[in-house]
Amino acid sequence: MIRVALLGATGSIGSAALDLAGAYRDRIRIVSLAARSNDAALTRAADGLGVRRIALVDAEAARRARDRWKNGEVLEGESALTALAEDGEADVVINAVVGSIGLKPTVSALSRGKRVALANKESVVLAGELLTAVAKRSGGMMIPVDSEHSGVFQCLAGRPVSDVRRVTLTASGGPFLRRDPRTTLDSTPEEVLKHPTWSMGERITVDCATLVNKGFEVIEARWLFDLPPDRVDVVIHPQSIVHALVEFVDGSIVAQLSVPDMRLPLLFALSYPERWTSELPRLGVADLATLTFEPPDPDRCPGLALARRALTAGGTAPAVLNAADEEAVRLFLDRKIRFGDLMPLVEEVLTAHRPEGPLTLESILEADRWARGRLHEAAAHMTRG
Repeated sequence: MIRVALLGATGSIGSAALDLAGAYRDRIRIVSLAARSNDAALTRAADGLGVRRIALVDAEAARRARDRWKNGEVLEGESALTALAEDGEADVVINAVVGSIGLKPTVSALSRGKRVALANKESVVLAGELLTAVAKRSGGMMIPVDSEHSGVFQCLAGRPVSDVRRVTLTASGGPFLRRDPRTTLDSTPEEVLKHPTWSMGERITVDCATLVNKGFEVIEARWLFDLPPDRVDVVIHPQSIVHALVEFVDGSIVAQLSVPDMRLPLLFALSYPERWTSELPRLGVADLATLTFEPPDPDRCPGLALARRALTAGGTAPAVLNAADEEAVRLFLDRKIRFGDLMPLVEEVLTAHRPEGPLTLESILEADRWARGRLHEAAAHMTRG
């Protein structure tokens, strides 16, 4: 029996985790749940699993939960995520929150030697170098829940990085793969959120349309697997069946394939080093008949180039990229900027950034705050102009 703290319980990954907890009641026990603001869904999930400790980042949502839910303790604020992550009652933390607020819980869990099933990619984008150092000191372990990084992890099967010539991450290409980029500049949120193969949260889905999400995954792969950036490639694979390929130094290529279902990489992260029998959807041989691959088109993928630029700059540049993108996506979803404004605004902030001093948790969080403010300034200037 593994005891799990589930952070981000009401999102797409959280829902997948709750589904697995229901299917494996003899192996998975959820001991705490957290969400940003969906108190109704969180308390329903807590009651369904008998959880007695929950957390809500939003203060008003926490107040509503306390007024209505009398079956346990309600924690409040961003610090509550850290409290659940470091609680000794949980030996595994599923970090599925969206945004940079996921960083501190990841650090806290790893510092205590815990396993982190990591779906909060911002943690590694912001602080991959620090997180790997923390895990090495404490004996903690990050197992990625992203389908692509889970695929790499499974292909490596413990082999040293010296055996690896190249890692290739796949990308669906998003909703505009076959459209002229010039026709997408005024696309609505509804159009952008129609992802062809995956059901994900809003920010990640928007990021797939610019391919900045895949750029973030390149940054993650660099730190999760200790790979030089020039040994991480991206290929467009619209069917989302092959999630990663690893080419070894002898010329062999090992690939990980599965149906596009986030419960599969999440189940692997929870069961590792075992593999548990599941009733999840299976691939048939016929499903492999029409797999296609193509290189990314730079005109369709501005986010990928920006992410590689931030990775090359190093230091706090990835944190700036992430924060600027997060704020720009929010403005787009709120219909305050055009889809075509997203990447130019993010690039403007990244260009203005000047990293200073050593890389610490404090410097990362300060860069995050600076980038958010600078993005809103740039967006306001663009709107006035």
